[in-house]
Amino acid sequence: MNPITLLIIYFTIFSGPMVTMLSTNLFLMWIGLEMNLLAIIPMMMKNTNPRSTEAATKYFLTQATASMIFLLSIILNYKQLGMWTLQPQTNNHIITLMFISLAMKMGIAPFHSWLPEVTQGIPIQIGMILLTWQKMAPMSILFQIYEMTNPTILMLSAILSVLIGAWNGLNQTQTRKIMAYSSISHMGWMIAVLPFNPSLTMLNLLIYISLTLPMFMILKINSSTNINSMSLMWNKTPMALPTISLILLSTGGLPPLTGFLPKWIIITELLKNNNIILATLMAMMALINLFFYTRLIYSTTLTTFPTNNNSKMSLQHTNHKNNLVLPSLTILSTLTLPLSPLLIT
Repeated sequence: MNPITLLIIYFTIFSGPMVTMLSTNLFLMWIGLEMNLLAIIPMMMKNTNPRSTEAATKYFLTQATASMIFLLSIILNYKQLGMWTLQPQTNNHIITLMFISLAMKMGIAPFHSWLPEVTQGIPIQIGMILLTWQKMAPMSILFQIYEMTNPTILMLSAILSVLIGAWNGLNQTQTRKIMAYSSISHMGWMIAVLPFNPSLTMLNLLIYISLTLPMFMILKINSSTNINSMSLMWNKTPMALPTISLILLSTGGLPPLTGFLPKWIIITELLKNNNIILATLMAMMALINLFFYTRLIYSTTLTTFPTNNNSKMSLQHTNHKNNLVLPSLTILSTLTLPLSPLLIT
């Protein structure tokens, strides 16, 4: 791809969510979402094969439908109030429509089915953008409407996301699908605490991004698209083994790693607000998530899958580029728990 074209596309991918996050006008928020949508489609189809074309088409249709619903809610809000901003007098049906469109854009259950399929069909680095940066703009809008949204709808969506993200991730062998179901589960945790303490949702989102970025970087370095290819990591990049093990355990929420912090404080917040059943179910599903993360660690570090003689010597013939960001992100995603009193306050 032409470098100038690539620069323009990446600039648009970056600036679209920024327009949405910095706007108070609903129409400008919609424009930011559309900029982001139209810019990332060519990147999804960068590898010209039927699988990437299918993934880009699914993504476009889903996001276009969500944008249409969001635009409909904006027009209905303008028709009711005569302004392009949300007010306490906004009709509840309009807010529900807006939440449905945002849930479709973020891949929250029950509008999640497109996310694993799209993530599986696109390049690893674009999957990383899809599961991290693409969440920021819809989440910023959700922050503005959560007080007006029906809490029952939020809770149902949260528990469905946690259940589906845990159970559907169990039988997956493709690493990108596993990360997609992990994203659905994490989104459920964020939505669950949103009505009670939105600052915890933002903290969870930042920690989730700090966990997902180094994971995708390691997968990209080793071209690991499935569990079997991860088993050759000891041969290609031995130092990645302890790194990916720590990141996966942190993503599963195992203390004393960073990923334990959001789960701990979210369960505490839910118990403070007498949501005992929801907190119990979410804690149980966190154990299922931890199981399939542990299965990845087992395949990576404790199992040597059958390989041919040439691949056993690939370490000596592979020249890897230095990744200066990965060590910092690894430290951030595993060793931040002692700072929890500072982060919570």
